[in-house]
Amino acid sequence: MRSSWPLLVAITAVWGVVWVTTQAITDTPLGATASILIGWFLTLLVVLGYPSAMRGPRALGRLSAGSLDDGPDKALAIVNTTLPYLRDGLNEETALRSARVLLPLTGGSSVAIADTTGLLGIAGKRDRDGALAAAGRQAVEVGVRVRNITDDGLEVAIPLRVDDDVVGSLAITYDEGQLPQMRQLDNVASLLSIHLEMAELTQRAQAAADAKLDALRAQINPHFLFNTLNTIASKSRTNPDEARQLLQRLADFFRYTIDQKSQFAEFAHEYFFVRTYLSLEKARFDNRLHLHYDVEPQVLPTRVPVLTIQPLLENAVKHGLAAKAGGGTVSLRARVDPLAGAIKIQVKDDGVGMEPDVLRAVVDGTYKSEQGGVALRNIHQRLDGLYGPRYRFDIRSSPSKGTTVELELPV
Repeated sequence: MRSSWPLLVAITAVWGVVWVTTQAITDTPLGATASILIGWFLTLLVVLGYPSAMRGPRALGRLSAGSLDDGPDKALAIVNTTLPYLRDGLNEETALRSARVLLPLTGGSSVAIADTTGLLGIAGKRDRDGALAAAGRQAVEVGVRVRNITDDGLEVAIPLRVDDDVVGSLAITYDEGQLPQMRQLDNVASLLSIHLEMAELTQRAQAAADAKLDALRAQINPHFLFNTLNTIASKSRTNPDEARQLLQRLADFFRYTIDQKSQFAEFAHEYFFVRTYLSLEKARFDNRLHLHYDVEPQVLPTRVPVLTIQPLLENAVKHGLAAKAGGGTVSLRARVDPLAGAIKIQVKDDGVGMEPDVLRAVVDGTYKSEQGGVALRNIHQRLDGLYGPRYRFDIRSSPSKGTTVELELPV
């Protein structure tokens, strides 16, 4: 960080010169107001000019900071830090932006990036005769670097790979007399391939996460819909106003499950969703189902994986309390732990619980019965894909005493 001492010395010197000039040297000293205005103006000039004076001449642009001739480490570092958008995949926009970055670094007269179907983006001279496109296709077909000497100079094309499969090419043209550094061009192509592989991995991870989310949507029990519609039909005869409210809540419930395209949502939205779900279950079970909520306001704006809490509550109602004579209580507790940087969520019921062998099978993911375990296993796998080892998912249960599920998710 630039020191402020030179600026302080410069300002002190300015005010010293102003005082000597306006008060000591002149036959008639200037008034205080005039002296202060002059000093203020000069101080402003010094402050505004200070950064430029300290850093020296401005660079013409970020891309002029280096080329392959400046050394491989510097050039490859620039490539690596200026091409993160390739992680969005190879398309016309990312190819054009990448080619523009690479043009001054390679020292060529034109740079083009292509996929297996043809050119996506080109910077520098236009490919009027299709030479770059032809060289790129050749590199894709043979799978190795292509070097063609032409009447105007040189064409170099290097294949780009993802998982050993050629997905495109990097092509550069050089005018006569220009000598490319082949080894460094190979390294640049390798870096581009790494970014493309990261894009592929990201897309695969996203596809897997989306599949898990679709699986959770599909798990919404049809029996729940059937039972809720039966409850609404019954209420429509005895309490039409309540039936209309339940029908609206049912619509809100399914609208939320369909509208959620992202993997994450604010806890406040998930909280509204699970309360909607439990209000529908409450209407069906009536006095057999008691609900308790203990949610800190600090939790509401935090983001959590969508459709994660509701299946836990559904398990508590369906497998914990439905089979218990007289019903019981389902509670939802949520806290933010600022020291651990985590959200702690607890779903608890005082239902029938699970035998130790059943609990072990559920935790191990080997429990095949329809009576629980499936939703818990899917949630566990989804959280593992989203967070890796940075989350905690604990299940405790005792026969006739109930089940407690605790989640700890990073904020």
